[in-house]
Amino acid sequence: MKENENTNNIQTIGLEEHYATPLFMEGPGRQLKAQAELAKDHPEVAGAYALLVEQLMDLDNGRIAEMDKADIDMQALSLTSPGVEQLGKSDAISLAKDANNILGEAVLKHPSRFIGFATLATIAPETAADELERTVKEYNFKGGIINGHIGGRYLDDDYFWPILERAEALNVPIYLHPTPPPESVVKTSYAGNYPPEIAGLLASAAWGWHIETAIHILRIILSGAFDQFPKLQFIIGHMGETLPFMLPRLDRGLPKELTKLERPVGDYLTQNINYTFSGFNYTQNFLDLFLQVGVERIMFSADYPYSSMAEAKHFLDNLPVSAKDKKSIAHGNAERLLKL
Repeated sequence: MKENENTNNIQTIGLEEHYATPLFMEGPGRQLKAQAELAKDHPEVAGAYALLVEQLMDLDNGRIAEMDKADIDMQALSLTSPGVEQLGKSDAISLAKDANNILGEAVLKHPSRFIGFATLATIAPETAADELERTVKEYNFKGGIINGHIGGRYLDDDYFWPILERAEALNVPIYLHPTPPPESVVKTSYAGNYPPEIAGLLASAAWGWHIETAIHILRIILSGAFDQFPKLQFIIGHMGETLPFMLPRLDRGLPKELTKLERPVGDYLTQNINYTFSGFNYTQNFLDLFLQVGVERIMFSADYPYSSMAEAKHFLDNLPVSAKDKKSIAHGNAERLLKL
């Protein structure tokens, strides 16, 4: 990519940007579709829901026009949450392939603007691994997306390790995106002396899915998966899903003598995990991440269309770091990780 001299106009790659497909909206996305339908009776929110669905479905010139308005050069696209992780095997496989083919055609049509992360039918690990390889070779996808637990099972279970093994062999990362905790956890830990809708928010965007993702990463580390696949790379969003803040405590509370791992927990968090903004446009959180893991592990993202690309780009432009570090975050680290 050609570099622009003005640091406010540096080349920018967004690593967590979302899309949807018609088949997805009839299946896992039907709740979002239903909310949009219900919103038609409430003019104050109807437009926002309609626009969200429209933006998710657009993999062509409309999306590119929005990127141009915000000075975003490329988007790494992944199927929006909840993905296919909560589906049965047959449905997950067919929906993943459909989503990947639709995204693949968009990537082939706009190779300088779109990057693809493969949707994976994680419940069928060997099939998911083969699909990851197919999309890398056929569509030049740059990694895979997994939306949290798989029906209450986590990636520390070696049942899923064929996916991790293939990702390492292909030299592509896995983006671990949040999903709400299992229902039993929601009932035990998040339901309380407040309305159910508050419990739902606490269990998801306000708190729960960030903690859920942090725990998931720690489970993967503690299982020895990164000792088994030392070159494997994961990406997580939201400035690290609370993990950078806890990194020193994790090293103290989980010493190598107890975990029997090859390295301290913090080493995996700074050598096998990469971090993006994804809507966390908060300077304090950024600085903690920056100080704990180093600039080479941080990448830009906007979490479009759930968050504003323009706001994310403004946040990037005004980060209290050097011009060199800003370029690394904006595009350099992504180019290195994704082999662009």
